[in-house]
Amino acid sequence: MKQSNASRRERPLAPDLQTYRPTLTMVMSIVHRATGAALYVGFIAMAGWLLALASGPEAYALVRNALGSPVGLVALFGFTWALLHHAFGGIRHLVWDLSIAHTYPWREYLTRATLFASLACTVLFWLSLALFHTGSP
Repeated sequence: MKQSNASRRERPLAPDLQTYRPTLTMVMSIVHRATGAALYVGFIAMAGWLLALASGPEAYALVRNALGSPVGLVALFGFTWALLHHAFGGIRHLVWDLSIAHTYPWREYLTRATLFASLACTVLFWLSLALFHTGSP
C-alpha cells in the first residue's frame, strides 16, 4: 500500500560528522568505542592462550612463539594500550557522569589526560617488562 505525500512528515535531520568540525573529545569518543571492540578480539586471543596453556607444552610453545614474534609483540602492545585507554576513558566518562569537568577547558584537559595516561602507562608497563623480566614465564 502506497502512502500519500500528505501523510508523510518531514523529519528533522540529525547533525552528523560533516556538520561539526571534529574535536579531540569527539575523536576520543570514537576511539573509546573502537578500543572496546578491539578488546573483544584481544580477550578471545587471551582465551586461546589459556586453552593452549591447558592443552600441553606443544600447544603452549606454538602460541608463545607466535606472541613472541614481532607481530605478536605489536599485537600485545596494542592490546595493552587498548585496555588501558578504555579503562581511563571509562574513568573520564564516570567523572562526566558525576557532572564534573563539563566546561570547555576542563573537558579538553580531561580528554588529553586520558590519552596521555593511557600512552604513558602502556610504555611504562612494557619498559618494566623489558627491564625486569628475567626468564620465560
